Amino acid sequence: MVRRLLAVLLSGACAAALAQQPPRLEPLPPPPPAPPGLMDAPADEPRVRIAPPAGEDRVEEIRQNGRVVMLKVTPPGGIPYYLVDTTGNGNWVRRDSLDDGVRVPMWTIWSFD
Repeated sequence: MVRRLLAVLLSGACAAALAQQPPRLEPLPPPPPAPPGLMDAPADEPRVRIAPPAGEDRVEEIRQNGRVVMLKVTPPGGIPYYLVDTTGNGNWVRRDSLDDGVRVPMWTIWSFD
């Protein structure tokens, strides 16, 4: 008897839940267009721009988050060298190679941009 009453009550509750109409949903508007100058590369990937030849050297800019973090300078007929901004304050350090042994890991933990 109790089981029948429980089964009737549960089936009534399920029928009431199924009889409810879902709320009327409206489609989302299309997203705004991307600002000009952005590439389709992911945000965490560095962006590389090869500047037109200035004088004799070929300069490649490597950007991360819109900021130049490294320059690769290739003189004609010479060995390329790198200018690296390790601290982010504009002090460039020349490196003849990027693999110069052990480097201290530096990650941005917080930025007030």
